[in-house]
Amino acid sequence: MLHRALDQVFAASEECQVVIVAPVEFLGVAREIGVRVASARSKAANPRSLEFAVVAGADTRQGSVVAGLAALDAGVSIVLVHDAARAMTPSGMFDQVISAVRDTGHGVVPTLPVTDTIKRVAPDGTVIGTVEREELAYVQTPQGFPRQQLEAAYGAAVGQAAPHRSAPEVIYTDDAALFAGAGHPVDWITGDPLAFKITTAWDLRRARALIAEQEGNPIRIGIGVDVHAYDSKRPLWLGGLLWPHEPGLAGHSDGDALSHAMCDALLSAAGLGDVGSRFGTDDPRFAGAHGDVFLQETMALVQEAGYSVGNVAVQLTAQHPRIGSRRDELEQHLSALVGAPVSVAATTTDGLGFTGRGEGIAVTATALVHPRR
Repeated sequence: MLHRALDQVFAASEECQVVIVAPVEFLGVAREIGVRVASARSKAANPRSLEFAVVAGADTRQGSVVAGLAALDAGVSIVLVHDAARAMTPSGMFDQVISAVRDTGHGVVPTLPVTDTIKRVAPDGTVIGTVEREELAYVQTPQGFPRQQLEAAYGAAVGQAAPHRSAPEVIYTDDAALFAGAGHPVDWITGDPLAFKITTAWDLRRARALIAEQEGNPIRIGIGVDVHAYDSKRPLWLGGLLWPHEPGLAGHSDGDALSHAMCDALLSAAGLGDVGSRFGTDDPRFAGAHGDVFLQETMALVQEAGYSVGNVAVQLTAQHPRIGSRRDELEQHLSALVGAPVSVAATTTDGLGFTGRGEGIAVTATALVHPRR
């Protein structure tokens, strides 16, 4: 998130000094990310000087902002405070906030209208009433301010301007509230839906999908199918697990149709061919090899190609084995092998076809992969 947020900041047209405020244990990592992003930007078509500093934050947001303010050069007259968690904020938003602060001399926040119905609720579970949403807005960052007024407001809020005072420090939820609390006006401009805050796992998935779309590397889906006949003279290996007292499957390896179908799906999604072309029957390394070996080799190829696995879904069609009692074990084992969730479902064909007659097993797998960053 920090990498993406800095990339957007450095892409803004306004000359700026960037101060990264990070937890003390992550100062080195933050500095490395800053150097990497600034170096990449300096090689762009229109390179410019990209300055940044890295300072340790505090236990509160207010203390962290004060630490960032202290690191600014004397010539800086407008300050923008931005959350790296809003990593998708477009670079143009920074220019718009700066321009608005420069034109008005006020604090400026980007906002979006509230479209949901808002209710006031009580702790006991009752709804008190409906809030009129015409005067409500979602507030985003970056929030911009004249430096001198912001420093004075922060100095008063955290007690730097009057360290002898006995009143407790007031905690504000954002910088605009603190700025307004000091008696300074705050204006709003139209924000951008891309400036959403990455807080939950769903937010993170949304951001990753947007990045993949922007970079022309969308999520890829692959399908794999494998069929093996039963062979009562062999033990049954399925999904990398041994199934005692069940007839095995015929094949060059251990006949693990479930693992093989997963491999085909993963290779297909990554554009890497199929099991036959990658692990042919003439390759002595895979004679009698278990499904785990094929999945590990497949994952190495997928990762080498620059992809991570999102998930794999498997459908087993067979009279036996009954997987219900071992489904959790099977899914956990396969998920560990591919480093992503694997779900396994099973069905029969009501006596129809070779699977219905109990002659063999058919497996269909679907895999989702996405570019690794």
